[in-house]
Amino acid sequence: MVFFTGYLRNLAVIAVVSSLQALADTDFQWNKLEASDKLVWTPCYSGLQCSLLQVPLDYSSATAGTASIAIARYPANCTKSEYRGPILLNDGGPGGSGVDYVVEVGASIATIIGEQFDIVGFDPRGVSYSTPTISFFRTAAERALWMPATSDIVFPALNQTADAVAQQWARAQILGQLAVNRNDGNYIQHITTDNTARDMLRITEAFGFEKVQYWGVSYGSVLGSTFAAMFPDKVGRVVVDGVMPMDTWYSANLTREAADTDKALQTFFDGCAAAGPEACAFSAPSSIEVATKLDALFAAIEVQPVPVTTPVSYGVVDYTFLRNSVFHALYSPYDSFVALAQGLADLAMGNATTLYTAEEVPPFECDYSSTTPFHENGYEALVAISCGDMAVESDTVSQLQAYYASIQAISSIADMYGNWRVVCSGWKLHREDRFKGPFRAPNTSFPLLVIGNTADPVTPIAGAKSTVDAFPGSALLTIDAPGHTSLGAPSTCFYRYLRQYFQNGTLPPQNTVCQPDGVLFPPPANATTEGVASRGLNAWGAELIEGRRTIGKAMRRAMARTLSLAP
Repeated sequence: MVFFTGYLRNLAVIAVVSSLQALADTDFQWNKLEASDKLVWTPCYSGLQCSLLQVPLDYSSATAGTASIAIARYPANCTKSEYRGPILLNDGGPGGSGVDYVVEVGASIATIIGEQFDIVGFDPRGVSYSTPTISFFRTAAERALWMPATSDIVFPALNQTADAVAQQWARAQILGQLAVNRNDGNYIQHITTDNTARDMLRITEAFGFEKVQYWGVSYGSVLGSTFAAMFPDKVGRVVVDGVMPMDTWYSANLTREAADTDKALQTFFDGCAAAGPEACAFSAPSSIEVATKLDALFAAIEVQPVPVTTPVSYGVVDYTFLRNSVFHALYSPYDSFVALAQGLADLAMGNATTLYTAEEVPPFECDYSSTTPFHENGYEALVAISCGDMAVESDTVSQLQAYYASIQAISSIADMYGNWRVVCSGWKLHREDRFKGPFRAPNTSFPLLVIGNTADPVTPIAGAKSTVDAFPGSALLTIDAPGHTSLGAPSTCFYRYLRQYFQNGTLPPQNTVCQPDGVLFPPPANATTEGVASRGLNAWGAELIEGRRTIGKAMRRAMARTLSLAP
């Protein structure tokens, strides 16, 4: 979910095709490592260490074979007596590469949390460098024909055409059948969140520790909560951030998750009107007038899309593209609202280039030199994990239209949300003994730290509150800001509590609320989306701010790579 919300494609005004800079510096070849049931570390990337851990493919059957989990760590920098063990990370999705994530942000997280820990990224089973790797397609070219490069940018607005729901339902049936036909080795049904939770315990035990330390955002909150429910006596320090409640996730009904989407959008209208034309290019005298301008722009672009040609690519900014651009911006408003406002203003004048280039994807080209052809398999992993976790549902078109209508009653951006359930309507691979609850634990060996934003567009704070209730003794830390997860709303207050939790096990006092450090529309003299107000920070605080920026950028790229759902 990100979350996010698993199927939602995130964060506007970020180039989706940016390769992680850290990965560009080296060409580490995972296929040359040998998997072992012990952690055998090999130097990798720049200052990191990598290993392949062998785990059971099916924890209930020793004869089902094994999976290999790709793990990278930013090593602790301390004496042996000071060492506090690994902190496992999950940056959302599902389907994102934890290896790529820690390569880019491991050092920054160590600055925030402390250097007594190994900062550990792992590719969940089926994802990226872990094997077996999920793919419904024989080649990258076949994938591109089914899912063009632009599908990484947008997913269908279910109200763009009268048959949009029916079209996506039909494609979902094909995708589900492809998964069945291409399930060589009978492994896809084992690529589920509960098995990844079991893998997390194996990883921790391989480090020589009994209890899991973990920070998961968006979908990573589902993984963390699932672990705590399955292994309450193995909970060390577990942070779930931007919370999708387990009962919602496993039921395949995300209707409630649209509860705060319009609230997040309203912050754009209010902030833009208050900032004025000097700071917000799409400004109007009142927030109602800003909203009216946006509605008019949606109506105009639906009638007449705008073609765009750039030196990199070409495409059309149409109703679906515009709906996605606005929706994506809600994930990281402090980084995105200024640019979104400029793009909307330009589009209103007939210039679609600003919006288009913010999410531009170059045309597909075959990469004949790749040694891991399906490293970027976020699409397949997202569908397989999400649909494999959820309750079996085989909705008809009319049932999906009714589901879509139920979300419309909650959110004006229901056309984005409805895709979630549509895609799973064709899924046929479900493991009978997959996790089905309970979705709570009366006692965990240590309390969870639960994080929620007051205007999260895809994981409303109600989910964080219900998760605290599901794990008595846990603490809720609220960030009073729009945006998805703590990474969508810069707050040094939050990072201070995060550090205290991992360092000392200290929970924030009841009803603690952190404020964001930035403003949505900085004044022109400081009109940078990276503007963060200092709050009497010491030297560590200054490093913390820089670390937050690095982590936020990496999170946005990770979500952009892996959270597209357009089949």
